[in-house]
Amino acid sequence: METLHISQRVQLPLSEVEMNPIRASGPGGQNVNKLASAIHLRFDIRTSSLPELYKERLLALSDQRITQEGVVVLKAQEARTQEANREAALARLATLIRSVASTPKRRIATKPSRASQRRRVDEKKKRGQHKALRGRVV
Repeated sequence: METLHISQRVQLPLSEVEMNPIRASGPGGQNVNKLASAIHLRFDIRTSSLPELYKERLLALSDQRITQEGVVVLKAQEARTQEANREAALARLATLIRSVASTPKRRIATKPSRASQRRRVDEKKKRGQHKALRGRVV
């Protein structure tokens, strides 16, 4: 059984990913009208074998590629061959899943120093004076 490697510990069986060949849109001559070289990928997050943490974070994303039902929908049509588009779609899916794998560092709130506040106000005053000089000469 083939798998999609997300990380060293997490792999996704390709049987959970639904890929359908479709006709690509846009210019391309006769091939576009005859061959189904684009790939339409669907991946149901809720029924997948991903760890719960990954599922929660994916469902919490505000990504337009994820439907309200929790299905990732991707369309790959950059390449001329179906196989290349299939690889591109799987690579995009892996990138999306990897993006939720790491926890971002928590930001530590800091106060600006008194000197930096003073520099900021001084610069604003200087800028205001500079702009005031642009007025009409009387």
